[in-house]
Amino acid sequence: MDLKNPIFSDETAARLYLEANRWPDGAACPTCGLTDTVSALPPKGSMGAGWYHCRQCREKFTVRVGTLYERSHVPLHKWLYATHLLCSSKKGMSAHQLHRMLGVTYKTAWFMAHRIREGMKPAGKRGPMGGEGKVVEADETYLGKRDGKPSKPDSFISGFGWVSHPKIETQRKVVALVERGGAARSFVVSSVNKKTVSKILFTNADRKSVLMTDEHTVYPSVGAHFADHWTVNHSKYEYVRGQATTNTVEGYFSIFKRGMKGVYQHCSEAHLHRYLAEFDFRYSNRAKLGITDTMRAEIAIKGIEGKRLTYRRIGQA
Repeated sequence: MDLKNPIFSDETAARLYLEANRWPDGAACPTCGLTDTVSALPPKGSMGAGWYHCRQCREKFTVRVGTLYERSHVPLHKWLYATHLLCSSKKGMSAHQLHRMLGVTYKTAWFMAHRIREGMKPAGKRGPMGGEGKVVEADETYLGKRDGKPSKPDSFISGFGWVSHPKIETQRKVVALVERGGAARSFVVSSVNKKTVSKILFTNADRKSVLMTDEHTVYPSVGAHFADHWTVNHSKYEYVRGQATTNTVEGYFSIFKRGMKGVYQHCSEAHLHRYLAEFDFRYSNRAKLGITDTMRAEIAIKGIEGKRLTYRRIGQA
C-alpha cells in the first residue's frame, strides 16, 4: 500500500475505504444486520458525512459502530496509517514511534496499538494446525521477568541435560507451535509442564501431523499421540538430523525476541499475550506465503469487526 494513498491523510477517503472494506454489499445495520432498511443521512449540524439510519431498529450509526474504532476520537485515516505501519514492520513498531508519526499523544498511540493487536487476533474457534503429511514444530522459550511471585521451578537445558534452575522461576514462559510452511500460534503459560503443553498441543495441532521437538521431558508422552514424534538433542549440540529439526519454531522465536527486546523493550506480563498475537499474525501472513504488506493490513482491518476493547479493559488485562 503506497504511503501516499489518500486514505492515510484524508478522512473522507479513509471512511469510504473502510465502508467498502466492511460493507461490500452496502451499509449494514450493526444491530439487526439488515441492509435494505438502511439509508444514508445527509450531513446536518454536528453530524457530518458517513451517518446512516436503520428504519427497522431506528438507530443511527457510522462505519465505526460495532468495531474496535467505536467511540474513538482518533481520525480514521490515522487508524488506517497505524495499522499499515504495524503490519508492515517485521519486528513491530513502538508506541513512541507511532505517537511521533501520527501526531497523537503517547497514551493514545499505546491504546491504538493494543486495539490493532486485538484486530489481529483470529475471531472464533480455529481449526487444528498441520494434518496428514504435515509437520508441526513445538518449542518453549523464556523472556524477561515475571510480575508478582515466581512460579514453581521449570527445567532447562544444559550440557548435563534438563535440570531445574532457579532463574527460570522468575521468567515469563511462552510455548509456540509452528506449522512448516504455515502459521504460528504462541501461548503464555504459567509453567512448562506436561499438563499445559499437552493441552496446547491436543487443542491446536492435528494428531495426524508429525510432531518435532527438542528433548524436553514434557514432549515424549504427548508426542506418542501423534502420527510420529521426532526429536533433536540440543544438549549434545544436535540441531538437525535428517528432517528432524526445530529450526522453524526457533526462527519464529528469534523474530519475536528481537522485536520485544529491540523495539518494545518493556512489556508487562498482563499484555504479553497481545504482543504474541501481533507476532503470530505477521508470521502467519508473511511475504513467503504470498501475502503483501497491503494484503496483511487489509486482513487486520477486517479483524476489527465485532470487537470492542476499552482502555479500562486493557488496564485490567
